[in-house]
Amino acid sequence: MVSSLLSPFPNVISQLKLVSRSSPPFFTTVDHVNKIEDIHQFYDNALTKTKRGYEYTIETIMQFKNKKSVRRCDVQVQGGGNAGNALTCVARLGLNPRLISKVANDAQGKSILEELESDGVDTSFFIVSEEGNSPFTYIIVDNETKTRTCIHTPGYPPLIPDELSQSQLLSALDGANMVYFDGRLYETALIIAKEAACKNIPILVDAEREREGLDDLLNFASYAICSARFPQAWTKAPSLPSALLSMLLRLPNLKFVIVTLGEDGCIMLERSVNGGSDAEEIDIHGLLESLNQRKDESKTIPTCISSVVTKLSANGIGTVFGRLFIGTAEKIPPSELVDTTGAGDAFIGAVVYALCAGMPPEKMLPFAAQVAASGCRALGARTGLPHRTDPRLATFL
Repeated sequence: MVSSLLSPFPNVISQLKLVSRSSPPFFTTVDHVNKIEDIHQFYDNALTKTKRGYEYTIETIMQFKNKKSVRRCDVQVQGGGNAGNALTCVARLGLNPRLISKVANDAQGKSILEELESDGVDTSFFIVSEEGNSPFTYIIVDNETKTRTCIHTPGYPPLIPDELSQSQLLSALDGANMVYFDGRLYETALIIAKEAACKNIPILVDAEREREGLDDLLNFASYAICSARFPQAWTKAPSLPSALLSMLLRLPNLKFVIVTLGEDGCIMLERSVNGGSDAEEIDIHGLLESLNQRKDESKTIPTCISSVVTKLSANGIGTVFGRLFIGTAEKIPPSELVDTTGAGDAFIGAVVYALCAGMPPEKMLPFAAQVAASGCRALGARTGLPHRTDPRLATFL
């Protein structure tokens, strides 16, 4: 996926361009459900619906767990997919992203392209297949627990490297300020990453889970944003803090790594190139605990707590000069929390924007948390994504 970012406010961001690569974005149908006579028949109906053209179906139900029947409350059809969501977020914040991906020439594919274009995402680098199907997902949102269940049908045929010509690649990267990968379709992604690295374009990788080829992609990464389980699963480190330290040691190009923790916010470890040899060595676990103790639990808005640059260590892992950050999440009132689908994508989109805008981490993390929280107040991954004119973002922009 490739995106080009251009801010309407040149004094804030001037001629910014972002390049991103992903699996095809898809559409979701969002359903609120109260009761369906038989949950197994419900699954059959759901799959039948998606085959008839619901690209991304999200159902909201009153309760799903341990129930034989549920009742639908509402249904929506809208775009989805990690990269599509993230770049929609980027576009609404005022930049002009381009996306490289692939869809089929079917109803779903046409809807995917139309929705992205309506939000300002450049789809001119899409590959449109005359055969196969565009990806779609049926998502069931439990209105009581705010959890979700996804039934995904991947797109076919997948994007292959030969479908992206060298001239298209160079055109997509022309003037780019950043490349973002969601970790899928790694063969094509690696070709783009290598070209971006040759042009010294920073690369951000979404490390959601271990995937084929992700190790190679991470070797090119300037920034990594991980799900809660990924750092330990990937490094085999005994704790989350030591896993973050291990990632910086294993990936010398990495400037920072962020792990998102849902309602518990996030943790960020930033490498410092100016650490002094006489800096005090501090165990990263103890430092994280001290930062946690500084949290103000009375605050409902996102905040950031940071350490000074120091020599961070973990037993059996090694040492890194850097800073540790804790970002808190917004405490959303239960009456306002609708759906967490796509919250991580919104967070990534906001981080991409913040990096392009030159925000320091102390501002970037609360900003990204605020954007993600806004998306949780509406059904689906994109409905609640804020525009830069949203008053809740006024203190950041």
